[in-house]
Amino acid sequence: MMTPFSKPIHLGTLFDDLAERGHATAVHLSRPLDIAPGLGTALDIPRLAGLVAEAAGWLTSAGVRPGDRVAIAKRNHWDYVVLSCAAARVGAVPASLSAHLDPSVLEVLLKRLDPALLVTDAALLAACREGGTDLASLAGRALVVDGTAAGALSTDDVRGGPEPRPRRPPLDAPLAIMHTSGTTGVPKLVVHSTRTIMRRLAGFEAHRWPLLGSRPDDAVASAVSFAHGRALAWTASVLWLAPARLLAVSSSDWAEAGPFLERHRPTTLEAQPATYVRWQDRAAERRAPFERVRLYISTFDAMHPPTVRAFLGATRHRHPVWMQGWGQSETGPLTFRFLTRRAMATERGRHPTTRDLGRPVPTRTALRVVDPQTLRPVPRGTQGLVFCRSEALCLGYVGEEERWRSKWVGQWWNTGDLGVLTRTGSVRLVDREVDAIPEGSCLELEDVIADRLPGVLECVVLGVPGRPSLPVAVTEDGTLDLDAWRRAVTDLPPLADPVAMKWDEVPRTGTGKVRRAALRDRIGETPDTHGTGRWT
Repeated sequence: MMTPFSKPIHLGTLFDDLAERGHATAVHLSRPLDIAPGLGTALDIPRLAGLVAEAAGWLTSAGVRPGDRVAIAKRNHWDYVVLSCAAARVGAVPASLSAHLDPSVLEVLLKRLDPALLVTDAALLAACREGGTDLASLAGRALVVDGTAAGALSTDDVRGGPEPRPRRPPLDAPLAIMHTSGTTGVPKLVVHSTRTIMRRLAGFEAHRWPLLGSRPDDAVASAVSFAHGRALAWTASVLWLAPARLLAVSSSDWAEAGPFLERHRPTTLEAQPATYVRWQDRAAERRAPFERVRLYISTFDAMHPPTVRAFLGATRHRHPVWMQGWGQSETGPLTFRFLTRRAMATERGRHPTTRDLGRPVPTRTALRVVDPQTLRPVPRGTQGLVFCRSEALCLGYVGEEERWRSKWVGQWWNTGDLGVLTRTGSVRLVDREVDAIPEGSCLELEDVIADRLPGVLECVVLGVPGRPSLPVAVTEDGTLDLDAWRRAVTDLPPLADPVAMKWDEVPRTGTGKVRRAALRDRIGETPDTHGTGRWT
């Protein structure tokens, strides 16, 4: 029996447990679920519990057994979460793969997973086959959720079977697998347990923390890649606190997201940094749908100050807050920092401070900075590799155990990020080690350029050994005013002439991060970097 002080623990029975507690949160979707389009865009907790049980029956009919891996790769939507719950319910381990991954990368990851079942959609299966990769052949069986395909089951083939009895794995057994961003190559497959992702990540967030905790009258929105492990922790923690509405936005395309947000007017919003950037101009529009937002949340990647300012200025709330978190798929959140209108306003005219990521999560994480050569701790204020200890650290990497072990030094785990631990205990992020440049910090240069050139949606600085670093300026139309550029960078370290590109020309991950190695290849630049890349 659940107690009033219980926290979300079991992924497979999450919605049953919520229904038992009488939670009445209304779930609204920007479009119907791909696995159940007939249910529409408004669902309640009991109906979702029934859908998870029904989908668990599909998996069992498709031959999934306890201990099997179930790979999920389809168009982005919140039904990644529903399918993960269904797999966990039968005692299987769901592995979420973004449909944004290249077919060759999906092939590598599926071979590492060796799943008993691949749950996918007709479009992804067809696109990969056209490119020479047959995803269905890389799993024991394949299940297409939105149609039919040669060599694969359809949902009609697996409906009607008995719903299996719920299973609850041991706390430290593998529960779910998700992949890292893959900005520098093939993503790593990260294994989390019930203890790490449900108890320590979702459980920690499922408190009514000041500012952060969902309130009974909140409309809590998320516009992220639901293939990311963040989607599981977000869903469990938000629903456990029973806000009035949960809003799942499946696309950053304003044609879908805009009318949905205008209709539901969120009070808290979490989105990928790339999505915030794409919506930044919308925030300045009259009657923008962000006027009720009291809390913005960003994770996944660095935010630029102009974007933070734009959204804080778009709400009519008297004291809105932006919570900037830093962490990784392997660790969950490591630090967080609150940004306000006043704090951001003081940044004008000097270098922005969004690279100051705040302090470690109290009682949950610890950080140290070490010399990249000796791996020995360096004094406060000195740049080095950031190591962490976290209660939510994952169990390892599928198929790459040596890579996992190489990141450990004693009880400390290497994040692969360069940073500085300040005298006040906060973390100032410099760069990924592989992206490091001798001129200072890519992230700082990118922040300053974005601050000075409003027409630049995003700037990506690429280190090139033996030459000045190369900036790639992303603009709406792929053009750039070179005179304005030169004025903006005159006091910065020497940079090569910029390459201008449109947003959609830049290769990105499923969470919107720039795939820097792929970008180098696309613009004909050398793959060589100043960093070693040993800890990516």
